[in-house]
Amino acid sequence: MTTTDTALEPPAPVALGTWPTPVEPLPRLASALGLGENDLWIKRDDLTGLGGGGNKVRKLEWTVGAAVAEGADTLVTTGAPQSNHARLTAAAAARLGLRAVLVLPGAEGASRSGNLVLDGLLGARAVWTGVSGRAALDEAAADVCARLAAQGARPALIPFGGSSALGSRGYVECGEELKEQVPDLDCAVVALGSGGTMAGLVTSLGPERVLGIDTGALDDPAPVVAAFVADLLDREARPAALRVRGDQIGAGYPVLTEAVESALTLTARTEGIILDPIYTGRAMAGLIAAVRDGDIRAGRETVFVHTGGLPGLFGHQDAVAYGERGLTAQA
Repeated sequence: MTTTDTALEPPAPVALGTWPTPVEPLPRLASALGLGENDLWIKRDDLTGLGGGGNKVRKLEWTVGAAVAEGADTLVTTGAPQSNHARLTAAAAARLGLRAVLVLPGAEGASRSGNLVLDGLLGARAVWTGVSGRAALDEAAADVCARLAAQGARPALIPFGGSSALGSRGYVECGEELKEQVPDLDCAVVALGSGGTMAGLVTSLGPERVLGIDTGALDDPAPVVAAFVADLLDREARPAALRVRGDQIGAGYPVLTEAVESALTLTARTEGIILDPIYTGRAMAGLIAAVRDGDIRAGRETVFVHTGGLPGLFGHQDAVAYGERGLTAQA
């Protein structure tokens, strides 16, 4: 059983989160960046409620809704060992009385912190595949589903990152919330990973009002986002029309950069808001760069979409070491 993509009449979503998430001002951070104190806001999708919160909850309401409608008793998904999506899939399964199987690359024991701790607490089973690369992981997940089905289970494969046209409907709803909460919104800045979050926002707000900061999760995310948008709107969407910055990837997806270190520190010390080193840290570094080069300007209302991911910080050794150095330096 494979759930999860768009349909003419998609199954109803299941209720997993707390909506709408709040929008809060960031006046001290705005001032530090040279913006007006009313120019910068944050959409708190880190406060979605389920399993530690984060953007994946909105997507899972739809993809898990489809799985439940199809009679699934087991949710299977893939991701990196510190995957926020895997954590929240496990939380969704626990909430609904289902089993969760997380198909992960590499070998057990490389990390026992961060999201992996929560995966275990939530009752998920991990299958360590020893493979690397998206295609190999997808193949391994299909094999896991086949084995589970042969054992009498009813597995549903939830897509990588929760991202599909169906899952993106959760961020269409987020865009509609933003229209009401920030009527004069000029730009929503969001981390661009597997593509579904940005796709939903673009569908609701239009491509000119969404700035995606590429995190390096996909080799070329713009066509993926455009394909999801096209499915949602039932018409062609051009990758070239999307606003995507690719200047924050650095040496690669898992590598902490100096720009992200600065973004983590500035956001924490001006507003008491904690970001993660892979997604929201890169997104904030991209927002800062966009202010510096004039793509985001004073006098216009910008919203930073906080997509969560805090547990992943504690599974990132370089980020933990960086934070601890800051503590020592201030002693």
